[in-house]
Formats: sequence, C-alpha cells, structure tokens
Amino acid sequence: MEISITKTTEPAEKPDSSILGFGKYFTDHMFIMDYSQGEGWHDARIVPFGRFPIHPASTVLHYGSEIFEGLKAYRKADGSVQMFRPLENIRRMNRSAARMCLPEIPEDLALEVLTKFVKLEQDWVPSANGTSLYIRPFMFGNDESLGVHSVKNATFMIITSPVGSYYKEGINPVKIMIESEDVRAVRGGTGEAKCGGNYAASNRAGERAELMGYSQVLWLDGVQRKYIEEVGAMNVMFKINGEVVTPMLAGSILPGITRKSILELLKKEGIPATERLISVDELVEAMENGTLEEAWGCGTAAVVSPIGELCYNGKKYAVNGGKIGELTQHLYDTLTGIQWGKIEDTFGWTYSL
Repeated sequence: MEISITKTTEPAEKPDSSILGFGKYFTDHMFIMDYSQGEGWHDARIVPFGRFPIHPASTVLHYGSEIFEGLKAYRKADGSVQMFRPLENIRRMNRSAARMCLPEIPEDLALEVLTKFVKLEQDWVPSANGTSLYIRPFMFGNDESLGVHSVKNATFMIITSPVGSYYKEGINPVKIMIESEDVRAVRGGTGEAKCGGNYAASNRAGERAELMGYSQVLWLDGVQRKYIEEVGAMNVMFKINGEVVTPMLAGSILPGITRKSILELLKKEGIPATERLISVDELVEAMENGTLEEAWGCGTAAVVSPIGELCYNGKKYAVNGGKIGELTQHLYDTLTGIQWGKIEDTFGWTYSL
C-alpha cells in the first residue's frame, strides 16, 4: 500500500534516557489509516504527531469499540534496531478485532506499515540500558451515528514512545494485592481481547491497591472468585515446588506474547511448566508451607516483574524473602538479552528493520 508521508517541521527535542519513565514522551509522527465498509483499508499516511478531530457521535466514544496492542523496538549494540515478535502482536490484534466487531488488517499489510513507521522514527529508539521504543498500534470505530451496530468505519493508528522501566521499582520485586471484590473479566466476555474497557474496569481495584502501597492487583476468576487469572496489565507465573505454573487460557485471560515466549523458553531448557487452573487456596497453601519459591508477572511493558509480596484478605506473604528469584532473573536476562541483541536469537523471535 502506498503511504503518504508528511514530515514535521518542528521536531521535538529527545528526552534524556534517565527521565523517560513509561509513555510520557512521544515521537514526531503518527501513522493513520482509514477503513470503510465496501472500500476496505485506505488512505494510509504518516503525519506530524498531534491532536486530531473526531465526531461527537463517534462509535468509540459511546460504545467502546476500541482495541490496541503494545510491542517494542530495541537498539542493538551495533546501532541497528529490531522489534520483538511483531507478527504475534498483529495476529492478536486481529483476534481482538474479530471479538469487538472491528475490521481485521491483513498480516502483510500490518507488518508493512508497522515496519515503515518504526523505520521513520528509529532515531527515537534510545540506546541506554533498559530502554526501548514502545509501539502502540490501536484501532477504533468512528461511525458517526448513535445506533448500536457492528462497525462500518474505523481508524487504525500507531504512535510510539521512548520508554524506560514500566514500574518505578524496575526489576526489583513489587508488592501485589489479591483482589476479592471486583473482577476483571468472565469467560465468553472480552477478557481475551486487548480492549480498553478491560483496563478501565480494572482501575477501581488498582486504585484501592495503590492506596494500600501495592503496585497491582492479582485477579481471581469472575464466576467462582476462586481461580487465579492475571496481574493487572500482565500475565502471572508461579514456581511451586520446582514447577512453573501459570493460569491456563480459558477465554478470560489475555494471551500474552511474553507469556508465550517464556513457556517456549522453559520448554527448550527442560524446565517443567504447566498451564492449568490454580486456585487462590492452593496459592495460599503454597505460601504458608514454603513451596511457593518464586512469582512474577510478565508482559511487554515490564517484560518480567518479580513479585516480592502477596496480600490476601489482609494477610501478607513474602515471596522468596522479598528478593528476585534465580529463575525469574534468568528469564528476564534471557528475554531482554534476545530483545537487545546481546544473546543469540535461536527462536527466530526478532525482526530487524
């Protein structure tokens, strides 16, 4: 597809890597492409980053017809740039689109526009240790009508942001509260889709946890309020009595790219790992009898985030003495090593620009 490019006449000053944080700064341009029923995807363009008009009756504003993705580009030691498993993100976005009645994007087209846009903005990919360029593709319905129906007009966009650590703690262990009141999603709902409504619905519990000094909440299932699902914006894994256990994908959990990568890595290294139901009672028992050896969250933003404390019904449990575990550190080092090109990618996960 032909992509028109209008470069900014006022390039922004790139921030120092020491102050990046997460999602605070944005690059000079954004990608936009429109969809119309009958015409398909059209009018692909890269324009200066900035505000854009939207009709007050736009579908996304009233009915939440929106999905998004998150992936990263990394600066290697030789100065080149690579992305991590972009096709997995494209495929997941199309699955989210199908669930939310939004138009899917052909994989080759999505990879083409993603690559061209990141190439244009590659000078924004930071090189300091632990930094990367966060890439946020997103899509929303923009039918200019208040009727409730499947989307006939949509917009697909990409924006990018140079980032540091997602959590202020960095790779240091975080404190997590097990949520027993609110639920994130139910099977048959939109839990396995990456849509904004899932995150908006989680904010109340997240805010309660933050006021109590916790970084995130650990969600239980929405029906029995019994089974572990995921941590805030990440999947979760536990090392119990030598075995890695992670909640199985059953329709209410986001199928994480980092989660998938860790399971593939564990299999290759011969480390036992199981996807299954795990109840909060089982987890509490493992914490009390000492068989819970390590716990961590995993996702694109933080990659691997060790859990140093879990709180359930007001009782606090230290995990591995509040320190990062050996396996957790290994997974973080290996994944980030592949992402930054410090370790050979024997899986074929990386995609060079």
